[in-house]
Amino acid sequence: MAVDRIRGVIAPLLTPFNDDSSVATDLYVAHAKWLFDQGCAGIVPFGTTGEALSVGIGERIAAVRALVDGGIDPARMIPGTGLSNVADSARLSRACLDMGCAAVLILPPFYYKAVSEAGLYCYFEQLIEAIGPDARIFLYHIPPIAVVGVPPALAARLHGDFPEQIVGIKDSSVDWDNTRALLDIDGLIVYPGSELDLLDALELGAPGCITATANVNAAAIAEVIRAYEQGDIAAARGLHEDVKRFRLLLQDYAPIPAQKRLLALQTGDLRWSNVRPPLTEMSEERGRELAAVLQRDFSQKTKAEPV
Repeated sequence: MAVDRIRGVIAPLLTPFNDDSSVATDLYVAHAKWLFDQGCAGIVPFGTTGEALSVGIGERIAAVRALVDGGIDPARMIPGTGLSNVADSARLSRACLDMGCAAVLILPPFYYKAVSEAGLYCYFEQLIEAIGPDARIFLYHIPPIAVVGVPPALAARLHGDFPEQIVGIKDSSVDWDNTRALLDIDGLIVYPGSELDLLDALELGAPGCITATANVNAAAIAEVIRAYEQGDIAAARGLHEDVKRFRLLLQDYAPIPAQKRLLALQTGDLRWSNVRPPLTEMSEERGRELAAVLQRDFSQKTKAEPV
């Protein structure tokens, strides 16, 4: 599957942990399979939602290997591999590409703030050289978290100079004007980082979205895209209103602990509630309150259980 064929909703995979804080690969593989059953077109292991910066390089490689060994097609994966230096980002990226992953999702170097676009360009130039000519990179623009971002002008320059290596971008800026500017870049694959502007993005050529709430609401988001692609715009708009309300409701909670608690309640496996510091888990009481609200307002979306 070519990179530009991953069309639809892509889930940034939550990372389950055992009680000793090790990665629970059995839950990881089962959740990935369930997401594809729910209509996901692809997954992003170790994005922000996957607590990536709390997971070591070796752990990430082993977890992606567990997905592949568990039957998940690596050509439908875009693992997050961005760290704060070229050497580590290249090592992790190379390992994922060697396992057959479609591409990798890479943050800009995020430790030093207020750096120049020239410095960021140089970073990615060196990173491509370190990974190799078969590098396939999605830039990851998430200034609310990383602070350091990849503005449209830099994305356009990098894609223009390295069209085979810098293939796309995930835009988690929560700024529609920024997403729209990225969608104007010829040949760059743009995934919005949420479903809120999904229909507008599809209209401008986006192949789908990469959204955290796909971990618990994938089927509904996939249905929006399906209706749009079938030309039933009125149905797509109605369905879209529902998924927007779902996301906005979930955003009022800490989304990672909240979704993990929901999965713990749905599956009966309490390991799903585990997070790594500095995050703290959502209480069962709070989780049941959230589940009750979702069941009341979105009952058709909370029946399926990832088992």
